[in-house]
Amino acid sequence: MIKNYLFYASPALPLALLGLPLYVYLPTYYAQDLQLGVMEVGIVLLLARILDMITDPLIGYVSDRYLSRKIFMFLGSFLLLSAFYFLTHPGQNASIFSLFIFSMIVYLGWSFISIPYYAIGSDIGRNYKENTSYASYREFFNISGVLLALVIPYMYKVSEDAEKSLQLLNNVILLVLPTVILIFFITVKTKMDSKSYNSITQIYSSIINKVKTSKYLFSAFFLNNFANALPSTLFLLYVELVLVSKEHSGSLLLIYFISGVVALPFWYFLANKISKKTTWILSMINAIVFFSFVPFLGAGDYEYFLFITIFSGMSLGADMALPASMQADLIQKQNSSKIQVGGALFGIFAMITKLSLAIAVGVSFFILGLFDFIPENPTKEGLIVLSLLYGALPVVLKILAIFTLLRFSEKTNDQLT
Repeated sequence: MIKNYLFYASPALPLALLGLPLYVYLPTYYAQDLQLGVMEVGIVLLLARILDMITDPLIGYVSDRYLSRKIFMFLGSFLLLSAFYFLTHPGQNASIFSLFIFSMIVYLGWSFISIPYYAIGSDIGRNYKENTSYASYREFFNISGVLLALVIPYMYKVSEDAEKSLQLLNNVILLVLPTVILIFFITVKTKMDSKSYNSITQIYSSIINKVKTSKYLFSAFFLNNFANALPSTLFLLYVELVLVSKEHSGSLLLIYFISGVVALPFWYFLANKISKKTTWILSMINAIVFFSFVPFLGAGDYEYFLFITIFSGMSLGADMALPASMQADLIQKQNSSKIQVGGALFGIFAMITKLSLAIAVGVSFFILGLFDFIPENPTKEGLIVLSLLYGALPVVLKILAIFTLLRFSEKTNDQLT
């Protein structure tokens, strides 16, 4: 059984290899190295994300009703690899327009892969516990992919250079993604009879019903993702300009994700002992407690930030695995109605994820722009705003996420079977 989890989880690794450069290196590279402007890059990435996320439920719907999920993943791999190359090799003609176009294509390719991929997890998982296992193995590979994305530039001594890191990771992804996707296609068997031939009205009604009954899960998922996306977007700027510890940026990221990997088995064990909802809340409380000290740090406080990074990073595994597993539970519950909308629901969850990431980039860069924040010569006021956006706002958002999640009624294993 373990090999089934491993084969299914494997595509998460190359997707994570690509995710980190997209969300950490790319905004800083275009805003700072290519000097396209902090506010301009933030607005462009926000628009690209908003336009892309509109297609997510449609992709999920088509994978439910018409095209094979694996066909979508194949097409997505081609789009993703092609557009990411041009994003990481802009040449002399780098512009806001080219950033917008190729970001759009990368995001679309990502959706073509990730939405059917997550839906396959809910297709092959048979109960509450298996959903947790598939999600946990997937997020283990996910975090491992992020670790590789950090280690590889570090090994080649380019971790502090956003441009060289992006180009190096592009070469790795170009090799790894097609190989892993091929292995996935061969080893993972999906249900051939899972296509839905209900009317559009029936499918639409089923989707709306699920969204309404699970609105608190959707809302908590958005707030928590928004809270996580802010530090991801601003990490390099915060470490370099507030902590004045640019040389430690790579090692800090590495330690953060190692903490996530180490703690993941504990959250998995706890979720099976109590519940996924309660375990997720406990992980958010842990992150809140330690991250609350971040706004009080300044230049020379690297050791304190390292301590916070280790213990707040322990929440990462739960943050990634448990919401995804709860989504699979939600979709399995609707399968009893014989109306297949798993892909569409995962499309909505993907849309929420992208919306939170887009808002994080757009809002943070826009606010920094309002305060005339210039990375090359930041003012004291600008550094305070950066510190609050990085450390204080995520804490507030996670608190809101907890109170929202408390109102969600989780379905247990007995209720799913």
